Parts: sequence; structure tokens; C-alpha cells
Amino acid sequence: MIQIFSNAVEGRCYLEQLKQRSRETGKEVEAAVSQIIEKVRVKGDEAVREYSLRFDGGVPEQLEIGREEMERLSNTCDPDFLAALRRAAKNISEFHARQKQQSWLETREDGVILGQRIRGLERVGIYVPGGTAAYPSSVLMNAIPAKIAGVREIVMATPAKNGIPNPDIMAAALVAGVDRVFLMGGAQAVAALAFGTNSIPKVDKIVGPGNIFVATAKKQLYGTVDIDMIAGPSEILVLADETANPVYLAADLMSQAEHDVMASAILLTTSVALAEQTAAELERQSAGLSRNEIISRSIRDFGAVIVCESMAEAVALANEAAPEHLEVCAANPMEYIGRINNAGSVFLGNYAPEPLGDYYAGPNHVLPTSGTARFFSPLSVDSFIKKSSFIYYTKEALQAAGDDIVRLAEAEGLTAHANSIRVRQKD
Repeated sequence: MIQIFSNAVEGRCYLEQLKQRSRETGKEVEAAVSQIIEKVRVKGDEAVREYSLRFDGGVPEQLEIGREEMERLSNTCDPDFLAALRRAAKNISEFHARQKQQSWLETREDGVILGQRIRGLERVGIYVPGGTAAYPSSVLMNAIPAKIAGVREIVMATPAKNGIPNPDIMAAALVAGVDRVFLMGGAQAVAALAFGTNSIPKVDKIVGPGNIFVATAKKQLYGTVDIDMIAGPSEILVLADETANPVYLAADLMSQAEHDVMASAILLTTSVALAEQTAAELERQSAGLSRNEIISRSIRDFGAVIVCESMAEAVALANEAAPEHLEVCAANPMEYIGRINNAGSVFLGNYAPEPLGDYYAGPNHVLPTSGTARFFSPLSVDSFIKKSSFIYYTKEALQAAGDDIVRLAEAEGLTAHANSIRVRQKD
């Protein structure tokens, strides 16, 4: 079911191949999305309704769902689910509250004032799948950091299958503090948020997961609005020494493999016995899971176990892979945290499996994929703020710095820059 590489050289080649894999957006998808975007830009609500009828099987009477209806739907949810949702929201809020930055101002002895002003974006759009793939956890992960950042208005778009919204999504929106919810999905929803329509407000940034049409729309509209990232297939990499439990390892590898047939699940271990035991566990456990077919294809096509000579070699390989999720199942997991430089989120020990981060612990589950953890970071409060610097100089302070500025400007051939200083030196 899963291929096993007996040395790091073979494993490194395989990991490099994995980085090249991605959902290649076909010309047909690009063209279809371009057409949808243009039609929404021109026809607004009319186009959104037309595409909703075609793709979602129905159109709600009103694109925007009212607060009372959201509360009614939320009340139909399992009370235990609602309680768990609130506890998860509390953890996510407490974690992200520590990320909040403050504006600052510095006054120097010569009268110069320098500073930076930080404030939340004016309006943010959150896309949330609402059909067979409905993720209320994504509502929490996207909306709560935006709220903490000080975003004035959070607008959510989620499809209503056959005109009926998902109650769990509505409950999550209420818990997370979403301000307005529009029942629309697909590329048309992304376009409506980017351009605005008669009934849908224009946003400054769009975040949240979606299918290939949603991802393509975000890519094409980047520049008209900001976006979070172009996410690739999900991935997990596990570092394990001989003390790790193969039952746990197999379960964690499959927790990501079930997302998508393109998802990757990699185990780096120093133990040949553990590698073989984990492979056997994958076969045994997957048989009883509802998404067994997806898991089997993902593990077969993009899964691997790589046997390394040492944990140091395994850590080096992990840093090269720069995975979205990285688990450390070892006797002393904390000793590795300072050596892991490239990972979206790190899970330490046998009792911190990846789903803990997906749903509950507090860190964000919107993470960089496809090796981009080398230079990208998880979604955070910083994703929803903008910064402006400000400068105040007295006449005397500018006179003291003037000659230096003129020299630098003239070295670059920008004589008008130099002149802007000189006219003040003559004053």
C-alpha cells in the first residue's frame, strides 16, 4: 500500500518529486473561471443567482441570510457539537490574541518623531465550502484572527445546497463573530466579493479553502483583492524514532490522506521494524474507514516511508521538505523544536496528533503547502492588518541630514529628489 525507501538518498529524490506535484489548472478551468468572473463583474447579483442555480441546485430567496434564520439553524445542531465548537473557539481566540501588535511612536532628542500605525483591514471575505465538504472549523480559523486584528466587517460566503444552508456552518459563523453571511459558492462567490454587487459588499481580502474553481478564481483576482494563499494538496510528514507507536503513526498519516487523492503522507524513521509495522497498520486501519478509497489512492500515489540512519538525517530531510504539518513522535520531542526550521505547524509527542491542530488546540490550520513553509507562515492576526509608517522632522533635523540625502539622491540620478531637499536648505 505504501512504498518504503531504505535510505535517505532515495527518499530525498522522492521528496523532490513530491514538491513538483500540484493540481495543474487546465486551460478549460482557467477559461471557465475567467468567464464566470467577467459575467459577475458585469451582471452582479443576476450572474451570482444564475450560477448558483446551475452549480448548487437552487437559489435562496435572499442571497444574504438574516441573523434570526442563522440562529434558528444553529439551534438545530447537536448541543454537544455546539459546546465543542465554543471550546475550540476559546482556544483559538486565546492563541491568536497573543499575536496582536501595537502601534508605536518614538520621539528623539533632536525633535524627530518616527512611528508605525497598525490597524485591521476594513472588510474581509471568508469563503467556506458548504456542500459535501463542509468545514465549520475553517470558519473559526479564518474569522477569529480577523476579529482580533480589528477588521471592521467580516463577510462570509458559503453555498446553500439546493437553497438550504449548512446548520453547522451557520453555528460556527455565530460563534466566530461573522458580521454578514451570503449564500453563494464557487468562483462566482469569489468574484462577487472581489468586485461587489448591488447586494454584496466589496472586500479587501478573501481567505478560506475551496475547490479548484475557487482556488483559480482567487488566483485570477489577486491584485483586485488580496488573498491568503494558493493552497496545494494537504500534506503530513512524521518524524519517528524506535519508541514511536506504529498504530498512532498509521492513524496520523491517514488523517491527511483522507483529504484528497493528491494529499501526501510521509514517515521518516530510524527504525526498519517501525517502518514495516506502520505499513501493516495502514492496511489494517484503512479498511474500516469511510474514505478508504481516497486514503488508499493517496497513500499509494503520494505516500512513503523513508528509513534514515539517524534522527539528525531525518530532521535535515524534513527541513528540505518544508511540510504543511510536521509531527515529532520521539522519546524527547521537545529537543527537536529548535532544529525544525521549515514547517507550517509542528506537533510534538505521541499525544499531539495533527487533528488536534485542525480543530482545537489554538494554532491556525490554514498553513503553507508544497514546500512553501520555507518562506510562508500560517494564517494569523498579521494576515488581517496593514501597517503605515510616519515621519516628522524639525527644520533643524532636516538641515542636519540634508547633505547626506542629496548625495544619495544624486548617486541614483534622481535630481528632483535632491532638489526637494535643497529648496528647504535655502529656506
